Amino acid sequence: MTAPVSATDSLTRDALAVLQPAFAGTDTAPAWLLRLMENGMTGVGLFGRNVVSPAQLTSLTGQLRAANPHALISIDEEGGDVTRMEVGGGSSFPGNHALGAVDDPALTRAVATEMGRRLAACGVTVNWAPSADINSNPDNPVIGTRSFGDDPALVARHTAAFIEGTQSTGVAACVKHFPGHGDTDVDSHLALPRIGVDLETLHARELVPFRAAVAAGTRCVMSAHILLPALDPELPGTLSPAVLHGLLRAPATDGGLGFDGLIFTDGMEMDAIAATHGMERGTVLAIAAGADAICVGGTAWEEDQVLALRDALVAGVRTGLLTEERLHEAAERVRDLGRWTVAARERSTAGEPAPGVGLEAARRALTVTRPAGRPAAVPGGPAHVASFNPATNIAVGSETPWGLAAELGRLLPGTTESVHTPDSAPGRSAADRAREILDAAGERTVVAVVRSAHRHAWMAQTVDALLAARPDTVVVEMGVPQATPAGAPHIATHGAARVCGQAAAEVIAGVG
Repeated sequence: MTAPVSATDSLTRDALAVLQPAFAGTDTAPAWLLRLMENGMTGVGLFGRNVVSPAQLTSLTGQLRAANPHALISIDEEGGDVTRMEVGGGSSFPGNHALGAVDDPALTRAVATEMGRRLAACGVTVNWAPSADINSNPDNPVIGTRSFGDDPALVARHTAAFIEGTQSTGVAACVKHFPGHGDTDVDSHLALPRIGVDLETLHARELVPFRAAVAAGTRCVMSAHILLPALDPELPGTLSPAVLHGLLRAPATDGGLGFDGLIFTDGMEMDAIAATHGMERGTVLAIAAGADAICVGGTAWEEDQVLALRDALVAGVRTGLLTEERLHEAAERVRDLGRWTVAARERSTAGEPAPGVGLEAARRALTVTRPAGRPAAVPGGPAHVASFNPATNIAVGSETPWGLAAELGRLLPGTTESVHTPDSAPGRSAADRAREILDAAGERTVVAVVRSAHRHAWMAQTVDALLAARPDTVVVEMGVPQATPAGAPHIATHGAARVCGQAAAEVIAGVG
């Protein structure tokens, strides 16, 4: 029979220290959360549900820091498709794919610096970014435009630049998803992806950006819930000592990356872990494998759920599944990072604000392909925007608006929009969908806005039908531009952030 759990002993405080839960609330942090922060818990994860405005967020994080001055207050602010700070209106910064398309590390550094400055001003201390995944599989449903690209060297130099910019503001960067989530066609939110590459390929491709991240001084790395049989045939990376200790922590002389900072897990509520190992056992196995901080953020948590994970860690020590020394080491790494964030904010080297750098980057990222003799712009009259809206992956979230109809309507008054999904009018042919769009457009120029059309046959076929009927249709690709450009013109934005839509609208309207 195990001893009862005490709320004050050092083992229990260590167990609390490694938990980084999400919560509900915008104006006031829950009383239970503040109480746990005062009694050992070291951090939280913030999501779109916690953000209304910069002033509101600053007040909320102030409550958390009052409870624990060294609190790790983490957020997913990648820019582009994944934004929490601007969840209601879309990001002021293009995402990784757009930055990779420009391929100017100084610009990437400047974007990350401005993003970090805004996070720091609101009291955020850790950014779960950048994604260092190589988009080696163009059918990847969860990475896509979150990746800088498909070339390891390009991804490496932009990963390093993003880290340098972020950490110059006193915000810790957390590079993800180790050891690389790019070569998969399964979303780990929904199932366990399996990546069958050999070790030689892993070292030559997936690990190149992570080595650059370690060299750039990233304070944190986030693990991926992926199975790599070449390293561990049974356990996903988050739970695997071979991945976290044997590869990420091991010195370079032993074939590892030599990382000695903080290892976050990806969200433990994701089905790749929760549906196979359970959250409580998964949490214990993750810490035992070498993780230091447990991220639980898919849904808002309550006190009893957090305490259940705490008690599972304590029980894991007492039953021998986890050593007390390993748990204490993890807790100390979390506390050390908290102390670093306080000191780093005081010595920030970010320089002057650059509020326009995101739009500048989005404009530079555009790739415009024009048929011979045709202009890019359709000035002087309204357009009809046909927005093709695929299912959004969980990391992006369905609440963040995307597209360019609003921006184009501002520049070309009278512009209208129709939205099309795979579930709208099921069973209808591409030709029927195209006729519906043309009927709505009338004499207006049609602007077809797609998102990774190569992954969605219904989308690509409808655009083909539109182009056959109206060759002057403008096509705007706001995902990964894998398909052959077609349209009059074809505009690739390399992302769906608000500023990407604005940049494309400027081209179409002939302004800017």
